[in-house]
Parts: sequence; C-alpha cells; structure tokens
Amino acid sequence: MTVRVRFAPSPTGNIHIGNARPALINWLFALQNKGEFVLRFDDTDKERSKQEYADGIARDLDWLGIKPHIVERQSDRAEQHQAATQNLKDAGLLYPCYETPDQLDRQRKRLAARGKPPIYDRSALRLDDEQRKELESEGLKPHWRFLLPNYKDDPFVTERTEVKWQDEIRGEQTVDLASMSDPVLIRADGSWLYTLPSVVDDIDLGITHIIRGDDHVTNTGAQIAIFRALGAEPPTFGHHNLLTTESGEGLSKRLGSLSIHTLAEDGYEAMAVACLAVLTGTSGPVEALANMDALVQTFDPKSVTKSSAKFDPSELGSLNRRIVHQLDYSDVSDRLEAAGVSGGEDYWNAVRGNLEKVSDASDLWQIVENASPVINDEDREFIDVALRCIPEGEFTLETWGEWIGKIKQESDRKGKDLFMPLRKALTGMEHGPELDKMLPLIGRERTLVRLS
Repeated sequence: MTVRVRFAPSPTGNIHIGNARPALINWLFALQNKGEFVLRFDDTDKERSKQEYADGIARDLDWLGIKPHIVERQSDRAEQHQAATQNLKDAGLLYPCYETPDQLDRQRKRLAARGKPPIYDRSALRLDDEQRKELESEGLKPHWRFLLPNYKDDPFVTERTEVKWQDEIRGEQTVDLASMSDPVLIRADGSWLYTLPSVVDDIDLGITHIIRGDDHVTNTGAQIAIFRALGAEPPTFGHHNLLTTESGEGLSKRLGSLSIHTLAEDGYEAMAVACLAVLTGTSGPVEALANMDALVQTFDPKSVTKSSAKFDPSELGSLNRRIVHQLDYSDVSDRLEAAGVSGGEDYWNAVRGNLEKVSDASDLWQIVENASPVINDEDREFIDVALRCIPEGEFTLETWGEWIGKIKQESDRKGKDLFMPLRKALTGMEHGPELDKMLPLIGRERTLVRLS
C-alpha cells in the first residue's frame, strides 16, 4: 500500500505558522514512508474562497519545501459529493431538520439548566411528510443531519457506542457516539459543511492517513461512522497538538505577522520556520536543522506531546541565525548575486558568522565597497603609524596578522586600543566580521584611501 496523506486548507486567507505545522507533519510523514502528498483546496465556501489565496498557499508551501504530488479542488467534485449525499438520504441516514438557530440555542440552554449535555434530541425524525410540507410552506428550509449509529432499534433510545482507533500520534483513542449530536452535513441553503465533502474526497483520492490537529479528535468518531456508512474503510488517523502563543491563545489568519508569506518577505529561512513549526511541542529539542532531509530524519510523530505546543516567535530569530551560520555559499549564491553582492565565497565565509539573516549580507557588503571611515582626533597619530606599516603586495588572509605585528612594534598600543581604531577606520563600525578575512576583500587601494 502506498501511503497517501493530504493537507486540505480553505483558500480564504494566507496560511500562518500554525497551518504550516500540519502541512509539514504530513509532508514529513509522506517522505518517511515513501508516500504521496495531496494538496486539496477545500474551496466549497464560494463567498470567501479566492483564487489569490489558493495561489498564495501553493507559493508558501513551495517556499517551505513542500512539493505536492497531487493537487485537487473540492469545487471540482460537486457531482461526487451530491451522489454521496443521495446515497445517505436513500439509506435513511441523512434526515431533514427545521429548527432555527434560535430554537436550537434555546434547546441547548434548557438542557444545560437541567444539567444535561446539549445533545440534539432527534425531534425532526418524528416529523411525517405532511408536517415537513407544512413547515416548508411556511418558508422554512431544512438543514440535514447524519444519523449516528448509536442505538439498536429505536433512534430515540441511544446507548454507549464506542468508536476506537489507533491514533498515529496519540495511541488508542475512544469516542462515544452517544455523547454527540447528529452532525449537520448540509446547511439550510443547500451548501455542504466541511465534513461530507472531505470524507467523500478522502475515499475517492485514496487517502490512507489523515494527520491533523487534535481539535478534531471528537469529530473523528462521527467521521469514521460516515466512512463506514458510505461503504469505505476509514483511513488511519493521527492528531497532533496545536501551536499556540505563549499565553495559550490559538493562532488565526488575522495574525499577519506570523503568515508564511510575511516571514519569507522578512528574510527568515524556510528551514527555521519549518523547524519551529514541527519540533515545538515534541519531547525533543527545537534544533536548527539545515535541510529537509535532516528534519525527516529527526522528526518522530510519536514524539509529539499531548499538551498544547506553546511557542515563542522570538525563538525564530535564534533558529534563523544558527541555520544561516551553517549555510554554504552554494546555498545562498543566487540570493547574494540578486542583491548585488559580488564578493563570492570568500565574502560569504567572512561574514556569515555575523549574520542574523542572509539579507544582512547586503548591508555588510557596504564595508567592502562604500564604508565611511571613522577616525577620532585622538587616534589620528596612531592611524598614521598604521598607514606606514601596511605590508607590501596583494592582501591575503595572512596580511592582517603581519600588519598588526608591525603596528605593535611601532606603537605603544595593544588590545582594544589597537584593534578598535583600525576597525572603525576600515569599516566605519565598532563590530563586525573578522578583519583578517575582510581585509583581502577591501583591498589595498580602499585601505589606503580610508586611512588617509
């Protein structure tokens, strides 16, 4: 059996780091099992779904390193959804209900006041054809509920009905169908809610594993019942914890600062985002891994904890810095050249240890080409001594050490009093890359001009 997983976002906004977590976990699981990854746009919400969001999601997944094997749209599969709907109606498993939202809310409040769980009482099942016609003549349109198999003979006499599954992440799970209301699958306006199209598509697309957030654990019991009602064997389920803020709040698309597109535009490395999104909330450390292969080897679904995965966005900066420091010139050459940085591998090796982001290399390139020397009055005489001590010939990695040796012989300075005036004169900065590596890039001509 070929493992096939899916990531099924609704194209109603930009995806954020919380959405990246299930996308990446599914991608890693597919790679670990030599399987396939399906990107399925759940775009049946016609009013809110937009092509620009679908395009943005595809772009952001590609930036993260996720390359779908199959791309599907739910909106292209209405015929299949309708056929499944009719099958359930014909089997008496999908029944029309006419309660308004206000009526349902009052029912729930009455049950709560009596200390009972707010479970729908299936009163719509008692309606005959004439009663339904009368309600519809009054302008009421039905929503449709799936009749859960939580009874023997009489649907009004429910009994404990356990649905069990071996969760890929959480281990053995049990849901009692008698503790749930029959789920609404079709709205009064005739549109489907998420559940039925999702189950139909999972069946038709051959999804073998559904890995998603643990906010769906209870829903899984009902969805397994729908799979079976449609004559299909349910896939294997896995439920991971959700990323939350430090205060425990859930993430939403409104947090634009954490959108994948914004993080990419801000210069963060895709692997820094991936490591934070995946490894937060596991029993292992959040490591700065240089590539997806390393993350595939490191991530274990069984390491995901059951508690919420609180993360600190500021940790992204530390991860990013550590990853940048690992990057070879071949990893960044295209970006550097596009930014007008022409120093090549020597420049990258000289500056990468000082970078927070690869884009910072563009700023430091000014040290080479256009630095503004800073020479204090009290250092002028010392700089003149340094100018006279400059070694002859082309600058190499050994030039700095040779030069410093001569300056020490000609002056009474040492330590910071020796190095800082030279750094400020050569780079215009008090901190920065090691000067033994930068000096050959700055070159003799620029050095002479800056010290003069």
